[in-house]
Parts: sequence; C-alpha cells; structure tokens
Amino acid sequence: MAADARRTGWSPGALAGVLLAAALMLAPLVWTLLLSLKDNAELVGNSGAALAPPYTLENYASILRGNQVFRWLGNSLLVSIGTTIGVLVLCSLAGYGFARLEFPFRRTLFIFVLLGLAIPEQAVILPQHQLFADLRLHNSYPGLILPGLAGPFGVFFMTQYFRAIPRDLDEAAMLDGASRFRTFWKVLLPLTLPAQATLGVFTFLGTWNSYWWPLISATKSDMYTLTVGLASAQMNYAQTSGLGFLMAQAVFASIPIFIVYLIFQKQIVRAMAGTAVK
Repeated sequence: MAADARRTGWSPGALAGVLLAAALMLAPLVWTLLLSLKDNAELVGNSGAALAPPYTLENYASILRGNQVFRWLGNSLLVSIGTTIGVLVLCSLAGYGFARLEFPFRRTLFIFVLLGLAIPEQAVILPQHQLFADLRLHNSYPGLILPGLAGPFGVFFMTQYFRAIPRDLDEAAMLDGASRFRTFWKVLLPLTLPAQATLGVFTFLGTWNSYWWPLISATKSDMYTLTVGLASAQMNYAQTSGLGFLMAQAVFASIPIFIVYLIFQKQIVRAMAGTAVK
C-alpha cells in the first residue's frame, strides 16, 4: 500500500483514512445487500444471520413475480423524468434570460428567485395542497410533476453558467444573421451540456427520493411513487413481507439511481471543475 501511495502522491496515513471512510460509507450498502439475499425466516429475531451463508435470490424473485413494486417503479420513472425535462427546459431559458437579456426589474426578479431557496417545502404545503385539490390534480401525474418544476437552484445554477460564457459568441452569431433564439439554441445551449447534465442528475435524484409531496398528493396505491410505496410496505416492519424482502425492494429501487450516476458521472465532474467553458 505504501508503494501505491507514493505513486499516487498520497501519504500512507491519508490513503488509510480515505479507505476507512470508504469502508464506513459502503458498510450500510453491503449490509442491505446481504439482508436482501437471506431467507426471511432466518432473519426473524436475528438479523446477524445475514453474515453467514446460505444466500438466496428468492426475495428478488418475489418482486419479479408481480406485486405493485413495478407499478411504483414506473410511476417514479415517469415523474422523475418528466420533472427533470421540465426543470432543464425552464431553468435553461430562465438562466439565459437573466444572464443575457436586459429587461425591467431583472435584478429584483433574480433576487426574488433566490429567495425561493430559503423557503422550505413545508412552509407552502397547505396552500399548495389546496391549489391542487381545487384543480383536481391529486392522484395524477401532473399533480406529482408540476410542483417540482419550481427550481430556484436550477435557475441560479444555469444563470451563473451562462454568465461564464463569453459574450463575444453572441455577438459573432448575431453578426452572421442568427436570431436571439437561434443564438441560444445553436451556440450557447450546447456549451451548457455539462451543467445541464449535472442539474438533470440532481433533479432526477431529488425527485426520485422525494417523499413528502407524493405522500400527500398520491392517496391511491396505484399512484404511489417507489418511496411512498416502499414506506407503506414497511409499516409493519418484518411482520408481513419479511425483512429480507423489504431490503430487496430497497436494492431494487436504487438500481435506476446507480445507472443514472454511471452514465453522467463524467459530465458532473466536468461541470463542477468548470472546464467546459474557458
């Protein structure tokens, strides 16, 4: 390990600390995976049985044999993808407007948007619930998607990214006869792809893990998202489905998140490093 540390420029103590931190972070994930591979009867009264074989895939087979998990999974995918697309479109347009356009009260409106970062979701939940009840949008996909489109962080993030792009590009495009929208669509927007990938991943993960609003808006089991559905299945802990089955559901629910991160991890690093725009 010392030789590897010298090659990477890390001291042995620092490398050992990083490995220890990684082990502590991975331990709950490994424990959940082991529990999901054990027979439910073995785990009754002794969850330590997860450390010893035999292991089984029966809990995952129970999921695939058909219960509402697939319905909840589809709901979460639809809501998360719909929210992510809506946020990217709206925040890109708003960010471009605040960064590039001159209009009355621009600074005031931007400060008003930023104030949205300071308002907790719980503070507006009652009027939001009443509004969607009056519009008869509860237990519907629009009712689950629309609240997530209000993304002040996304507006701020895209505004700062557009501001980092040299204005010479706008001027050159307009001298070539490009309209304002064509300049935005063909010249500037492609340069923000790393930022959009980052914002998209954060939005997707936040929506996927959202629990508060789906719990309030979706009162029918067919409209549950995965987080609400799994929580409803865990109300009686291991009394009904079994601890191993519940852990298998949790692992099953985390697979899309893992895939999203694997696909977009390079874009996230590029956006955070600020190397996309020089």
